[in-house]
Amino acid sequence: MSKAIRVHVHGGPDALVYEDVDPGRPGRGEVLVRHTAIGLNFIDVYFRSGLYPAPAGMPVTPGGEAAGVVLEVGEGVDWLRAGDRVAYAVPTGAYCERRVIAADKLVEVPDGIGDEQAAAMMLKGMTAEYLLLRTFKVKPGDTILYHAAAGGVGLILGQWAKHLGATVIGTVGSAEKAEIARAHGFDHVVNYRDQDFVAEVAAITGGRKCDVVYDSVGNDTFPASLDCLKPMGTFVSFGQSSGPIPPFSISLLAQKGSLYATRPTIFAYNARREDLVRSAEALFDVVLKGAVEIRINQRYALRDAAQAHADLEGRKTTGATVLIP
Repeated sequence: MSKAIRVHVHGGPDALVYEDVDPGRPGRGEVLVRHTAIGLNFIDVYFRSGLYPAPAGMPVTPGGEAAGVVLEVGEGVDWLRAGDRVAYAVPTGAYCERRVIAADKLVEVPDGIGDEQAAAMMLKGMTAEYLLLRTFKVKPGDTILYHAAAGGVGLILGQWAKHLGATVIGTVGSAEKAEIARAHGFDHVVNYRDQDFVAEVAAITGGRKCDVVYDSVGNDTFPASLDCLKPMGTFVSFGQSSGPIPPFSISLLAQKGSLYATRPTIFAYNARREDLVRSAEALFDVVLKGAVEIRINQRYALRDAAQAHADLEGRKTTGATVLIP
């Protein structure tokens, strides 16, 4: 037996139950992994609360990213062996000491990247990769706006976008978070609690506005985000930490300047094994080069996942957080 966090009934942080679970043995195409570190992400809250349905039904073990060591390899897996360091990003199942997982969801962690780093960056870092390199291909000279700049994805994306040659504008909710964002690639940071971010973006850009807006906040930043875009600009909604964007008429995009809008997910972008591997390799490359630094700002014991969720929802965390089994 090993320990895991499971949700039997959707609810608040107290719905996270720390209990014994048998991870089982790996079948064909599977491996048994012992986790050394587990990433914390806002999507975990959605599965806990019921906003997103659990892929395999209830009870659900939240957690979308982790790193660890292969303990046992199932039949048909010839590229991994016991002792290999691996990491992954999937929708659920990571809040546990050990798990059986499909081998094709794993990537090997290269030397030079620690387990906590890997656990903290797989979901967030590969999200930054597909947003910057595939959803809207950022190039030198582009101007981007990113909401929640001091969050886990934001601190990676800010550094990476700066590395790509973009002018990077971010929004945050406090002076402390503004300083953190500035230290992670953001050229300009707007405190949305004290400032009108639409007016500030217009002033920063001399009225030219942005090529793309990346928004994981949702309700609180819409439709104002559309007013930050150039004609034919792209609105990328990839989360909803403040609640979902309300239904709107598609004609609004025409009114705001013939805009493009998309609601992407990492699991669609990395559904094919080759795309997953390329995404992870691109992420590992910028981290190993030093273009992107992964800092762990908070650590919690796995048994304290409820407190971690409470702090995350209370906007008390910044950047990357890991749970330690």
